[in-house]
Amino acid sequence: MKLGYVLLGLLALYAVLEWGVRSTGLALLVAIPAFFIALILLVRATHRVIRQSIWRLRNRLYVTYVFIGVVPIVLILALIAVGTWILSAQIGVYVVTNELDRRATMLAAPARIIAQAKPTERPAVIERLSAILSDRMPDLKFSVLPRGAWKDYVGYILRDGKYYSAAVADADDASVIAMAPIDAEVLKNSEIGAFRVGGSGPFQGTVPPPASGFENFDFRAEYFGPISEVRWNDPGAQHSDVLWVTTRPSAVLGTLFRNGLDAAQAATVGFLAILFLLLLGELISLVIGISLTRTITSAVHGLYEGTERIGKGDFSWRIPVKGNDQLAELGKSFNQMTTQIENLVVIAKEKERLQSEVLIAGEVQKQLFPRSAPTMRTIEMVGTCKAARMVSGDYYDYVALPDGNLALAVGDVAGKGISAALLMASIQSIMRTQLAAGLSRAATAGGQPSVLHYSTSKIVAQLNRQLYASTAPEKYATFFFGLYDDQSRVLTYTNAGHLQPLLLHKGVPTQLEVTGTVVGAFPMIEYEEQTVAMHAGDLLIAYTDGVTEPENAYGQEFGVERLTETALKYQSCEPTEVVARIMEAVTQWSSAPEQPDDMTLVIARGMA
Repeated sequence: MKLGYVLLGLLALYAVLEWGVRSTGLALLVAIPAFFIALILLVRATHRVIRQSIWRLRNRLYVTYVFIGVVPIVLILALIAVGTWILSAQIGVYVVTNELDRRATMLAAPARIIAQAKPTERPAVIERLSAILSDRMPDLKFSVLPRGAWKDYVGYILRDGKYYSAAVADADDASVIAMAPIDAEVLKNSEIGAFRVGGSGPFQGTVPPPASGFENFDFRAEYFGPISEVRWNDPGAQHSDVLWVTTRPSAVLGTLFRNGLDAAQAATVGFLAILFLLLLGELISLVIGISLTRTITSAVHGLYEGTERIGKGDFSWRIPVKGNDQLAELGKSFNQMTTQIENLVVIAKEKERLQSEVLIAGEVQKQLFPRSAPTMRTIEMVGTCKAARMVSGDYYDYVALPDGNLALAVGDVAGKGISAALLMASIQSIMRTQLAAGLSRAATAGGQPSVLHYSTSKIVAQLNRQLYASTAPEKYATFFFGLYDDQSRVLTYTNAGHLQPLLLHKGVPTQLEVTGTVVGAFPMIEYEEQTVAMHAGDLLIAYTDGVTEPENAYGQEFGVERLTETALKYQSCEPTEVVARIMEAVTQWSSAPEQPDDMTLVIARGMA
């Protein structure tokens, strides 16, 4: 675009210099760069037009077919035409040259006869020979010159600007020259065409008319050939000249074929018939090529339009399929792909909706976990749950009882995802309902509830029966439930198949016993309960298998021993710091790219 503005500026400056200031020199200096800029712009425009015109595959195939199929035929036809022209003209030159040589050869014998005659008899011999040869060469001339520069010679002589067929016979006393002018008489008995010796002057003879019925093909063919002559004033040297011949293919064919022009016309008809068949075959090939091209490009255009529609989000678009070839199969495959994409879009939207619902469920589940631990006099607690997915099947809870004591629970539901999260919510609901119901029955005579009216084994047994009755047989959970008496510093617990919690007392780890099987699997299971004292500085660690079962790159689990080592290392720290260090150690140990299971950790520390 900038070059265009520069060109307009140069043209305006050229106009001012040429017609305003009238400075031709300066105008020429401006015109030269303007010319080259215009040439560059023309090349660019041509390239742009060509690129746009062959952008479509159909046009590109048309151009390719023209170069592959049409251009070679055109070149062949051109080669035939040029070959016919060269062959006809060259044969014409040969015929004329042969006739001229024959006439010159015919003159050699009379010249030799005159040269051998006695000087006194030569006039009579010349007269008699002229009479004999007058029918063939009426303008025949004999010259007797003193012996000198002329030697024996048969060929052509240029005298006074006119060419002659000539023969020179050299005798002892004289040189006899027989000359016949090169004129129309040379081709009197031939219909080859007309000729001319030298670069100027009229043609001798007549070019025959076009053959009847072939006026458009029987063209004039003009060609030339070399010829050498001796000049009258310089007999000692030969000079080169040009013989021009004008003929027609029909005349050449008529000369070559013994049967005359009829045979030539028959050969021409045969040649033209073959040429017609060739052109007919080329036309049929062109029609078939265009038809196949349209078939190919229609399929490609359909695919192109289909991809544009899909790019705009129209997955219901289907391309038309015609035929039963590979292109048709390609169209069918494209339509099948579009159908699959449309189905995948529906599935993706449904998945997005489910993920949104799961995200909401995860937010709701976070509200089910306790926000903070209750403040106790002899114990402090902290818990956390890190879900492997958006929702968790692990469960932990702690509830402050009205008498100042504490209920705590940790569970692990079999499975992951929504179903496990729903079962976890059911467990929490059942536990809190039982605690609330127990409080309503635990009033003493003075109206004060007491933790001694709770039984961990009975609460867990009741939870087991309710889960069995309300869930599928394959749904179950491990469960640890404890009641802590803040006055006596005693923890009463029931462990229903859950991993054994760790109790660290003065640096010595102890695992709390399992007192029963999992909840929700068998309806009539009886559970036991145990008690353990929580002294000042003791550390109770309850956890799920997501903490101990992650494996490293060598397939080794984190395990209870490494959990114990980490807890002992940070035993003197705050419970929140202990939780963070344990979670960090598990994460560093695991080689899995994603968290394999829910990780839940509850830590209670005895205070002085």
